[in-house]
Amino acid sequence: MTGKTTPHEIYVSTDVETDGPVAGRHSLLSIGSAAYAPDKTLLGTFSANLETVPGLLADEHTAKWWATQPAAWAACRQNPEPPAAAMRRYVAWLKALPGRPVFVAYPAAFDFPFVQWYLERYADENPFGYAVIDIKTYAMAVLRQPYRACGKQAMPAAWFDPAPHTHVALDDALEQGALFCNMLAANLARR
Repeated sequence: MTGKTTPHEIYVSTDVETDGPVAGRHSLLSIGSAAYAPDKTLLGTFSANLETVPGLLADEHTAKWWATQPAAWAACRQNPEPPAAAMRRYVAWLKALPGRPVFVAYPAAFDFPFVQWYLERYADENPFGYAVIDIKTYAMAVLRQPYRACGKQAMPAAWFDPAPHTHVALDDALEQGALFCNMLAANLARR
């Protein structure tokens, strides 16, 4: 043994807003990330609104949903920047964190493919690798219940901080990051 220590994990709660359900077919409109230490200390945040990608088309069902969310739509269209600039800034932010980033989302199956596709296409690297935690799956393990029985409505009230779910990427990343850290604390307390 060489006596190496494992770098601290930083839980990067991430939410994306898009114009459709499929990465590489639809555009990422906004990304928000909140970096948490395991003890729920907020280490920093990142947010960016992105220009749409030429050749990628908006999904009509998603467009109808956005029409019901005018404040969130306006928020994600303010000052959009080119995807390459946004993703390079994101990589620099991730690399400046004081530990190894772990992607955390609800649901990770939606958010991570967009982040991965954009990182690979526009920044030529993905600092997360495949270190990804899905919050609902983690709830399944903590609650010892089937996956479909572990939606937010089935989670203990103590796991939720008073935070809004606005469909603004950074707001939602902060909300779900606190949720994850509360779940983590509850799980570790059972040891």
